[in-house]
Amino acid sequence: MIDARAVVSPQAQLADGVHVGPFSVIGPDVVIGANTWVGPHAVINGPTRIGEDNKIFQFASIGDAPQDKKYKGEPTRLEIGDRNVFREFCSVNRGTTHDKGVTRIGNDNLLLAYTHVAHDCVLGDQIVMSNCVSLGGHVQLGDWVILGGYSGVHQFTRVGAHCFIANNAAVTRDVPPYILAAGQPAEPHSVNSEGLKRRGFTPEQIRNIKNAYRVLYRQGLKLADALIELERRAPDQPELIPFIDFIKLSSRSIVR
Repeated sequence: MIDARAVVSPQAQLADGVHVGPFSVIGPDVVIGANTWVGPHAVINGPTRIGEDNKIFQFASIGDAPQDKKYKGEPTRLEIGDRNVFREFCSVNRGTTHDKGVTRIGNDNLLLAYTHVAHDCVLGDQIVMSNCVSLGGHVQLGDWVILGGYSGVHQFTRVGAHCFIANNAAVTRDVPPYILAAGQPAEPHSVNSEGLKRRGFTPEQIRNIKNAYRVLYRQGLKLADALIELERRAPDQPELIPFIDFIKLSSRSIVR
C-alpha cells in the first residue's frame, strides 16, 4: 500500500497495512506500526517510532531534527503511540541531549493543522491541540488537555490533566490539573467542570475540585497554607491528590 511516487528508505520498517501516499518521504530508522495511514506529501524522519492506527495528513513533518541551536546532530528520537491524528502542516521534532533525548506522544491525541510540538515535549493521552497551537521545548501535557486555537506554551512548562487552555492564551507558568486558564499571560479562570462531566467525574467530585480551587485561588491564602488545607481534605477526596502532587512538583511556579 505504498504509492509508487513515494520515497521510502530501505532502512525504514513498515508493518502490515501501512498506507503511504504519493510524494511522501519516509527516512531511515523510521518504524511505523500496523494500519497507520500517511497521506501525500508528508515527511517522516528518524529515529522515529510510530505505533498503530495513526493518521498523518499532507505536508506534516514528523521526527525531524530539533529546532535548538545547541543541537549538534546527536542521535535523539521521537516516540508516538497509537490512534493519533496529525493534521495538515503539523510538525513534531525529536528530542535533544539536554533532556532525556526523546520527544514522546501518547495515544488517541488530535493535533490540528499547523500545530507544533518542539523537542523533548511529553504528551499524554486524549489531548486536543487546536489549530496553530505551539509548544516550546520540554513542555509536558497531561491526559485530556485541550488547547484552544493560537495558544502557546512556554518551554519547560507543565499543563496538568483535564485542563482547558483558552484560545490565544500564553501559558508561561504551570497550570494545575482541572483548571480552565485564559489570557496573556494565562491566568486561572475557573474549573473545567464541563470537561470533567464528559469524562465521568461525579457531581460530588466536581464539587470537591471546585472547593479546592477556591482554597487555592479565592481565599487569599499563601500557597503553603493552601496546600496544608488541601492535604487535610485529600484522604476523603482522592480526586484532589493529582492536584496536590502537581503543585508540589512545580518548578516554574503555578498560574495564580
